[in-house]
This record gives sequence, C-alpha cells and structure tokens, in this order.
Amino acid sequence: MSTASLSPEELRRRGNLPKHIAIIMDGNGRWARQRGVARLMGHRAGREAVREVVKGCVALGVDVLTLYTFSIENWNRPKREIEALMMILRQTLRAERDELRKNNVRLDVIGRPEDLPDAVRREISATQEYLSASTGLKLILALSYSGRGELVDAMRRALEEQRGEGGGALVDEDFVARHLYTAGLPDPDLLIRTSGEMRLSNFMLWQLAYTELWITETLWPDFRRRHLYRAVAEYQMRERRFGRVD
Repeated sequence: MSTASLSPEELRRRGNLPKHIAIIMDGNGRWARQRGVARLMGHRAGREAVREVVKGCVALGVDVLTLYTFSIENWNRPKREIEALMMILRQTLRAERDELRKNNVRLDVIGRPEDLPDAVRREISATQEYLSASTGLKLILALSYSGRGELVDAMRRALEEQRGEGGGALVDEDFVARHLYTAGLPDPDLLIRTSGEMRLSNFMLWQLAYTELWITETLWPDFRRRHLYRAVAEYQMRERRFGRVD
C-alpha cells in the first residue's frame, strides 16, 4: 500500500506511532518569492499549514507537537519583518483559540519568551489560560529559541542548583535533561523539515540525538495533513536501534 494513501485510522492500527513530532517549518520566504508577493504573505500562508498539522496530530493521537516558530537568529531579520511576524503570531493565537480548545489542545512555549514583546507574551498567557482545561495534544511553540542557547541555559540552571546543594550531584544525561526547556517531555521521535534543507538549524540539539528525520521539498505553506501522514507512515517502517544491534 502506498504510504501516501494511509488514513489516520489506518496509521493508528499499524501502531508504532511517534509520541512526539517536531517540525522545522521552512520555506515561507521562498513560497512568497515564487509567487512574486511580499514575504509577509508567505508567513500568513503558513498559518493554514500549522492548522492542518495540529488537526492531523490530534487525529493520530500524538502526545506532543513542537513547532520551530521563531529562532534567536531570527531577531537579526529586518525590523519590519520581525514586527510582522509578531503581529501574525498574536493574530493566530487569538484566532485559533476556539479551535484548539475544541480539539482539546494544550499550549506551551520553550525558548526565551522574555525576549518577546509584551503584547505577544500577554497573548500567549491568555491563550494558555483559555486552554488550561485541555488534556490532549501538547502544542509547543519554540519562540526566541536556540539549541545552543538551551544548553547554555541548562548549564546555568544546573550550576545554580549545584551551588544551592553544595555541589556533589551526579552529572549524567538525566541530570542534563532535567534542566532543559523540555524537562519531563519525551524526546522527539520524528523530526520533519520542509523546503528540502538538510540541516538542523540550531534546533533541539540535545533532544534530536536519536530522532528519525524526514525531509520534504514541500514548502511550509503547502504542507498539509497528507504530508504529515506520509512522514508518519515512513517512520513506522523504520527500525530504531538507538546504537544497538538486533
């Protein structure tokens, strides 16, 4: 059977579903350039892809969906583009609240949200409060996020903890993981990257150590549930050994 034809019901029957899917949403600017429109239009068009992926993950029963929404490096973009991105983020949160609550979706943020404008942080808090009774999919937005920055912040928190306890704590992988932004969450099982680029772009460098990668040439604004289901179907056919042998 072609993986492109699988429905969420069939994928669930096959089992071995990813618990945590992470996505590097790439290609908004290229999508706009191909159509001769402003980059802002590409970012706006990406909202439908987010909506589709969230609904697709709900249908599959995925536990966690992390979207690489705005990196620390993105602050180096032109001021007008940054302002437009922040405006789109606020509008999207406000517009999608009812649909998210209808689908029992929770919202969380990783990164350095203190870098965000006050109006954006208020919108995030309001949306989290609105969804506080939800118990289903945890939607995580990586905002002002950097994989290296996360490790730096984790080490700072760990050192503060060590000083507070007088030192001597065992430093192992579990110790590091407890100080990451994603503490308590499973590492991503599947990473999807759109637009065909073959790099991690400073995203979840610790957590992606054994994650299965799925790269598509599809630009983010054109990404739909069928692409998500295809990625999941291919994931289900892979054998994850985590460095072991059969």
